[in-house]
Amino acid sequence: MRDDTALVSVMHANNEVGAINDITEISRRVHARNPRTLVHTDAVQSAAHLGVHAGRLGVDLLTATAHKLYGPRGAGVLYQRAGSPVTPQILGGGQEEGRRAGTENTPAVVGLARAAAIAQARREDDLAHERALQQRLIEELPRRVPMLGVTGPHDLDERLPGNVSVVVAFVEGESILLALDLAGIAASSGSACTTGSVEPSHVLVAMGLPPELARGSLRFTIGRGNTDEDVDRLLEVLPGAVERLRALSPVPATEPPPDWRPWLDGSA
Repeated sequence: MRDDTALVSVMHANNEVGAINDITEISRRVHARNPRTLVHTDAVQSAAHLGVHAGRLGVDLLTATAHKLYGPRGAGVLYQRAGSPVTPQILGGGQEEGRRAGTENTPAVVGLARAAAIAQARREDDLAHERALQQRLIEELPRRVPMLGVTGPHDLDERLPGNVSVVVAFVEGESILLALDLAGIAASSGSACTTGSVEPSHVLVAMGLPPELARGSLRFTIGRGNTDEDVDRLLEVLPGAVERLRALSPVPATEPPPDWRPWLDGSA
């Protein structure tokens, strides 16, 4: 931070590797350094799973979205602490108290509110369900697939519920996705926000993963509707898919380079 830093923005939970950031402590330190600096957190990933309380987090601004709460796409939330100076970017009308011009999507707003109420009411049940399936995958995937490593926090208390992110050595993540899709399994490689990018995940590279290994990233997201049978199906399909793809690769899947090993054996 500098004396003229106007805004610090940190996501509450990372969408790719599931790491939960200590926003309360970040807010405290930022405001101690400069009370005029605003703190914003992107709570899109955490709102449904962890619940968010802007006052307890100590933030000035907070954003969330409906579709991550099982609500309709196209509706979101901006929390603005009283007195926080925010300049409108879309002008022309007095809607939303002058913060954003344009007719509100009332059905989507109502859907967001209803989805949030349902998420609040069943949060503990959803949390227990997602954690149980998440734990199974984090434990079983490295056992079933040779040279597969879990990325992100290994302590589930520090990880977004339902998030399982891994890297698979000697195979491209996109190739695995195609094989899983043919088996009726939906997953992603890297961040869904950068779908179509041929570059390795910037998140994994920033964490220190070698770019070649980061290209083998996979992300599985467990939700309210997933079952033990879904996990069984993934554990059945993935090992064979990886084995077939490695057999087709011109790069032999032998001993991984030394700088890959900490990420594959869980010591990184």
